[in-house]
Amino acid sequence: MPRFDLSPAELTNFHPDVREPVDFDEFWTTTITEARSAGDGVELVPYATSLTSIDVFDVTFPGFAGDPIKGWLTVPHGADAPLPAVVEYNGYGGGRGLPIERIGWAASGYAHLLMDTRGQGSMWGSGGDTPDPHGTGPSATGFMTRGIDDPHDYYYRRVFTDAVRAIDAVRNLDCVDAARVAVCGGSQGGGIALAAAGLSEGLVAAMPDVPFLCHFERAVGMTDSDPYQEVVRYLSVHRGAEERVFETLSYFDGVTMAARATAPGLFSVGLLDPICPPSTVYAAFNRYAAEKQIEVYAHNEHEGGQAVQWMAQARFLAARV
Repeated sequence: MPRFDLSPAELTNFHPDVREPVDFDEFWTTTITEARSAGDGVELVPYATSLTSIDVFDVTFPGFAGDPIKGWLTVPHGADAPLPAVVEYNGYGGGRGLPIERIGWAASGYAHLLMDTRGQGSMWGSGGDTPDPHGTGPSATGFMTRGIDDPHDYYYRRVFTDAVRAIDAVRNLDCVDAARVAVCGGSQGGGIALAAAGLSEGLVAAMPDVPFLCHFERAVGMTDSDPYQEVVRYLSVHRGAEERVFETLSYFDGVTMAARATAPGLFSVGLLDPICPPSTVYAAFNRYAAEKQIEVYAHNEHEGGQAVQWMAQARFLAARV
């Protein structure tokens, strides 16, 4: 795909005005406090695999409204000391899959919790196991417009809360050093990692890879790719709903989340990315409030750096734990 967004120099200096609700912090403080009232019970069930150097556990922890959220915990076999941990969030439409699919972090000496994304898991990969029991009003196909009439009902309010509760869960495990927890994820997972970084304290690193869910108003007007096109399709039917829709989305924008982050951040961006346009990634990166760096893949689209980026993340994290 040809370059379609701002030039590299313009991206570096891109500081757009992104709408921020006056009650943003109150909204999220209340949401997380309510979710934490469900308690911190984490269920770990050993899961048999053919792996000999990694132990696997089927995890269930309480998320938004106390809803049970699934995940996979992988740890080095026989680890007998508190480990640094990585909480990972998944890409759009995917589920937690099979535990043998992501073993790099455990193989590198970390406890790794992969959170299943509620209601997803049937678009690609090996499936998911977490339902979303909360109904919503009319929406377009996909997840982007579920509950979009009101931020209290919006789908990503539940997902972002689950993400914070996943950090809470991993910090309550005996095998984890609660002071050495990082978050990561690609695409949707990168947007969720940004939210987790903005809504959680004490993380040692946040590593959003080609993050989705940033600068909604620019993305929806710029790209003709899903998932942002789900919002376009919704608005093409619900004429006149634009102000209400973007007001809801403003409570979930990665740019505003980034402005509240305190953990060192490692971003990545593909300068030819038609799904998460590079200017939307830079809008969040340039607002990120903590130490930060970005890996730029000048000739890549939404795949970004893939394994090359994972190795960059591993180096980044090893220097901080």
